[in-house]
Amino acid sequence: MLFVEVQSQSEQTLGRFAGNIASRYESTLGFRVPGRIAQRIVDVGSEVKKGDLLAVLDPTDQQNQVRSTQGELARVEAQLINAQANARRQQELFDRGVGAQAALDIAVTDLKTTQSSYDQAKASLQQAKDQLSYSELRTDHDAVVTQWKVEAGQVVSAGEQVVTLARPEIKEAVIDLPATLVDQLPPGAVFQVASQLEPNISTTATIRELEPQAERTTRTRRARLTLADTPAAFRLGTAISVTVSSAIEPRIELPANALQEANGKTQIWIIDMHNQTVSPRQVEVVSRANDRVLLQPGAVKSGERVVTAGVNSLKPGQKVKVDKESPK
Repeated sequence: MLFVEVQSQSEQTLGRFAGNIASRYESTLGFRVPGRIAQRIVDVGSEVKKGDLLAVLDPTDQQNQVRSTQGELARVEAQLINAQANARRQQELFDRGVGAQAALDIAVTDLKTTQSSYDQAKASLQQAKDQLSYSELRTDHDAVVTQWKVEAGQVVSAGEQVVTLARPEIKEAVIDLPATLVDQLPPGAVFQVASQLEPNISTTATIRELEPQAERTTRTRRARLTLADTPAAFRLGTAISVTVSSAIEPRIELPANALQEANGKTQIWIIDMHNQTVSPRQVEVVSRANDRVLLQPGAVKSGERVVTAGVNSLKPGQKVKVDKESPK
């Protein structure tokens, strides 16, 4: 005798969607100077620490600029030494009364001008060294490399996007929802997030951010979900399955073949598991969908067994052999 055990449903599934685990915070880095990419140091998926080298430019131009400013600084430094010596000499002559005030004034002015040129040359050298350091791209925080936007040998401009980094400490679920479903989501919608490879690893989530407009071609809106907790298996990029459901008034669903039409009434057959007998019970059908029927609340209790095969051949009190539960 095939039967099904009644289970009251208090949630309605609104849909199941594929998505992935992503970082809540991402940043895209670029070089502060233009140049040709000489080397990419790390690959996509690599974990990097603060200060780690990500990529380098061909530093030839910056190195030449450093050498040029070093030469200019050396030239101005020599002029400064001469100006300092001349100013001291003119001061000594003036103090002994054999030097002219005009000559001293000229020497002091020349010293000040040369000192200013020296300071400027020194600043230019520091700037050139900074430009040379900018030919190395380093991360300013611990992260995971999620995307490279350039290849080695490619010429990039200053500020052009080169690599995307994700902070691994805060993760979230990202899915695309049909725009029609988004408009109908009830306030208490529940998101159940599970790993596609390990469905037993799951957690719940709530909407953190929802794109205001639907994507033109797919008519979907991207949703970012805050996870209630983050299992270790939820690594960045993990494929997930997200089931969206909402709370409903408790209801009973049964297979359509459990119903029997008799004398203009609809009834089902309940199994008395203790006595191994069956008895009819009149029910009222609220709705039908495919091979399932929704019954009026209170018609059947959770845990009761309902016959799902051969209902037209049963009689009240008939003894039955119960040995198999039919698929839900």
